[in-house]
Amino acid sequence: METKTNGIRRKRGTKSQPDNTTRIIVALLAGAGAAFLLALIILMSRLESQELRNGLLKSNVGGAKGVDDQVILEEISQGHASLGIGAGLRQKKESKRREQLVEEIEKAKHVYGKVADKFGKLTGSRDGNVLDSIVGEAVGEMNHIEKELKGTKHRGNRVDILHDFKDMLHKNKDEEVERKQQLHDQNADGEGEFAPHLHPRFPPLPPHLKAEEMFGSGIIEDTLSGEKPTIAGITAILQRFLGNLHQLLIDKKHATAPEVIDAYFDLVNTQLEPLEHAYRGREIFPIREDQSIFMSLGAYRDHLLGETLRQAFKRAAYPDKLFVGAVVQNCFGIDIQCRTGVEVKGTDANGRPITEVSDRPPDVNGIEEFCNDPDYKQYCDAGQIRALYVNETESNGPTTARYFASKLWGGETYFLQADAHLRFAQDWDRLYHEEVNAAKSYPKAVLSSYPPGFSEEDPPYKGGSQGTRLCTCTFSDSDVEHRILRINTGNQCRGEEAAPSQIAYIAAGFFFARAEFLVDVPFDPFLPWCFMGEEIALSLRAWTHGWDIYAPRKNWIAHQYRPGRMGLPKFWENTGRVFGRPGPGFNTQLQTITIQRVKHMVGYKESTTDWLQDHNYQVVLTDFEHYGPGDIRTREEFLEHTNIDMEKEKCGRIGWCNDCSLERMHR
Repeated sequence: METKTNGIRRKRGTKSQPDNTTRIIVALLAGAGAAFLLALIILMSRLESQELRNGLLKSNVGGAKGVDDQVILEEISQGHASLGIGAGLRQKKESKRREQLVEEIEKAKHVYGKVADKFGKLTGSRDGNVLDSIVGEAVGEMNHIEKELKGTKHRGNRVDILHDFKDMLHKNKDEEVERKQQLHDQNADGEGEFAPHLHPRFPPLPPHLKAEEMFGSGIIEDTLSGEKPTIAGITAILQRFLGNLHQLLIDKKHATAPEVIDAYFDLVNTQLEPLEHAYRGREIFPIREDQSIFMSLGAYRDHLLGETLRQAFKRAAYPDKLFVGAVVQNCFGIDIQCRTGVEVKGTDANGRPITEVSDRPPDVNGIEEFCNDPDYKQYCDAGQIRALYVNETESNGPTTARYFASKLWGGETYFLQADAHLRFAQDWDRLYHEEVNAAKSYPKAVLSSYPPGFSEEDPPYKGGSQGTRLCTCTFSDSDVEHRILRINTGNQCRGEEAAPSQIAYIAAGFFFARAEFLVDVPFDPFLPWCFMGEEIALSLRAWTHGWDIYAPRKNWIAHQYRPGRMGLPKFWENTGRVFGRPGPGFNTQLQTITIQRVKHMVGYKESTTDWLQDHNYQVVLTDFEHYGPGDIRTREEFLEHTNIDMEKEKCGRIGWCNDCSLERMHR
């Protein structure tokens, strides 16, 4: 049986936690005790250091003989004294000083014993609490000094009480933090079970803090063993990969596009594939059934990340159940000069835009903005913000950022992928949770749409407009995009439907599903420098793995759409600078290779295995069996379902999608 107090489940018969009043009293008493000990230690330290300077404690009898001997020797050397002068007076002073010190030590021991007794009675603590340990250490040290002063013990190596006391305070603080985290995790999982994968907790600040340096390489070994994974271990693996990627980019600065791709795939195989292999086909962490939400955010030099986080938590119905994994790809000003995007500065005489790229300060860190805000700091302290920092120079597109972000998931019930420039309606989390549960294919249902847009000067977003439906597609006619399939919106429903109805495609900028999605459709680490093709690949993979795609009947988030005239930085501009070839041209060469992985998956007639081998593109088939179509439905069934003709490269009308008539697929 369980009872519920203040929202926390507790098994009957277990001891309740102290109330707030008791905690305050305990804290005050412990603080007073600590202050008393520090004062005592400082006093003892000063006395001891003074006597050490004067020769006390260096003397065989522990008195003032050492300094007196030195004075006498000096006087003799100057002809002013003899060894017998003043000996009796010195002995009396020495004896009296020893007696005073012994008396003070006895008083201190007596007072501290009373403090420890009161602490134990008030808290009901068992033997071995931190105050007992501190008192024992201090009393032991005082006993040593007392015996020396009495001449009954020769002092050995000095015990550094202050050092030990500081160590104990740090240990006590760490234990208290761990205890609070265990209580938080017990609330989060709803079952009262400790979640070991959340520990040790890796903080979201400061940027570029290294998990491996902080916790040791054992967290990587434990995670790769497949038996003891932790978020800190995964973070360390990703950081190690990024460190090696940094060197790869330096080494390959003047290489050809195929040489860069080959080296990158080799690095993924060496650094990331062991993690993928260890947990393939199973959940890396147990899924908590507490309706918690993990929000995956890939932020590329995004000035709205901090505000997006504030809005998400401020307007959530259950902010304590919201967890964020943010991949912060910023220009931090490390070894490079930060640059703007292509900004429009005006028009020339013919009306054509005049553009410019200029120097700028390092980017604002949205995580820092959020965590330093007193209204939201609690969520960072509680471990609800997980961040991976990526220098702009190592950024290579949204597909890689979303892969990284998905690895920061920590067992939450739902997975939400979105961009980092959003606004939220009130209770958005509850509303999307209710909507996905209303889908007829739940739990294998995905909600997705293109959210409505907003401008930064708009009033707070209220939500409630009809959800957009992703029911159409086109084959791009852009040479840069290699005729890749692009998805788009279709007809709206009447708005009176009793349940969500299915759509054809998933938008990468917003989708919401149960976390089992990550097991069935793991994010692909082999799509660097690829901007196009992400959504058609995601849609095909999800559907063939048995997931049905639904449009939410109402919109509860809004998205800032960013036309080129805003002049915001783009990752392909960074790629040109990294490889010493300004402009988007070299990124296009890299994408020409990696996009073949998507085209092979969808079934482009020129992207067959033979064609890829003939053109030396076979590297894009690396581990394809793990990141390609599923085995619940076939690729051909998906193409028929979405009315796509790959032979003619045409997209037909999808009647069931535009008519809002399909609620459930028969598998």
